[in-house]
Amino acid sequence: MTFLLARISSRIDWFSEWTGRIVSWLTLCLVLMQFIIVVGHYIFHEGSIFLQESLLYMHSVIFLGAAAYTLRHNGHVRVDVFYSYFSEKVKAWINLLGCLFFLLPVAGLIFWMAWPYVTASWETLEGSIESSGIQAVYLLKSMILFFAITLILQGISLLIHSLLTILNVEHLSEEKPEVL
Repeated sequence: MTFLLARISSRIDWFSEWTGRIVSWLTLCLVLMQFIIVVGHYIFHEGSIFLQESLLYMHSVIFLGAAAYTLRHNGHVRVDVFYSYFSEKVKAWINLLGCLFFLLPVAGLIFWMAWPYVTASWETLEGSIESSGIQAVYLLKSMILFFAITLILQGISLLIHSLLTILNVEHLSEEKPEVL
C-alpha cells in the first residue's frame, strides 16, 4: 500500500514539475513582450491593446499555472516562527493537518465557486471588451480551474509525503521525477 501511495505521489510530483518548468518559460516571454511594448511606445509611438493584454494573460498563467510547482518545492510564503526547529515528523504532521484543514478545502472551494463563472464565460466565448484585444477571456478564466485542480493534486501528494514520513517510509517516495 505504501508503495502505491508513493507511486501516486511521484506521478503527481512529476506533473507539477513538468507544468512548472513549462510555465516558467513564460517569464522570459513576459519580459521580452514588455520590452517590445516599451520600445514600440517610446521610440515608434505605437501601441497595441493586444500586446498589452498578452502581458495580463502571461502574468496570470505564470502565477496560476505554477502554484502547484511552487508548493511542491515548498516555495510558498510560510509564517515560520517555530516550524524550522521541528523534527521531520512534526513538520509532516503540520503539513498533513494543513493540507486536510486548509489547502484542500480552500482549493476545493475555489474550484466550486469558479466553475459557474468559467462555464458562463465558455458558453459565450467571452472575449476582450476591446475590439483589438485578445478574444479569449474564457481561456484566461479557465486558468482558475487549472490552478485549483493542480493545487488539489499537489496537496494530495504533500499529504501522501507527510503520511509516509509519519509512518517512517518516506524513502520509498523519494523517486525523483524525470526532468524535461
